[in-house]
Amino acid sequence: MERITAPDGAGIVLHTTGTGPGLVVVHGGGVTIREYRRLVARLADRFTVHIYNRRGRADAAARREPYTVEQEIDDLGAVLAHTGARWAVGHSYGAFVVLRAALRLPLERIAVYDAPLRLAGHGMSTAFLDPAEEAVRAGNTARTLAIVGAAVNPQSAASRLPLAVRTALCRAFLRTEVGRTMGALVGMTLAESRQIVAYEGPAEQYAGITAEALLISGAKAAPFFTETNELLAAVLPRARTLRVPGSPHNGIAVAPPALIDPLAAFFTAPATGGVSR
Repeated sequence: MERITAPDGAGIVLHTTGTGPGLVVVHGGGVTIREYRRLVARLADRFTVHIYNRRGRADAAARREPYTVEQEIDDLGAVLAHTGARWAVGHSYGAFVVLRAALRLPLERIAVYDAPLRLAGHGMSTAFLDPAEEAVRAGNTARTLAIVGAAVNPQSAASRLPLAVRTALCRAFLRTEVGRTMGALVGMTLAESRQIVAYEGPAEQYAGITAEALLISGAKAAPFFTETNELLAAVLPRARTLRVPGSPHNGIAVAPPALIDPLAAFFTAPATGGVSR
């Protein structure tokens, strides 16, 4: 563990393990790096894995307000500059960060899992934001999590239950360690979702990414993640898609061989100069 400095002077606590080429992991919303320990362990025999808590979490500095994704990009840029790494993996909102960062940071290879983009009307519905923010203001964390969970996983049977039932289930979930973490961070999750909305536009806005890209979705995650990847792959100059069988939205944290093996192969393969689909 070492402390580095972000462009605004804030500290970033960098956790590094493994041997081999450098690889930076950018975690998703509502969680900390703790949820990715299995992923890190399963990559550490082939890569030097760098991971850090994004702002407002655990050992990270407080987030600047008003919040924008540019703060995340600046922090990732500081990590890349310090480590010399040019490869990054992003999950969920972390995938959004990596994609936006790839437009201006010196990234050579990126892998993103379930990127929650809004591409000209395609992607996750934003109808949940107003009622979720209202629930936050009312101090009803369980109801907030129930609303957000149904938006992220509309394909699940649980998401079709009445809101009152889902709220009761989330009340029980809040008694678990990960539930308490997600509950404490749900306000940040909504602010991050607003950033995704702010950058809604055509897929062509990402055409300037020159890094090789592996666009991953979980086969058990919401179908709009796979649709997003297909739209991106049509415009990114060096991209291909991967749909991981049996993998839900948090499948990257579970880190099954069906994900780890092609992910490692992507980062260790010889560089390509042409278009990959």
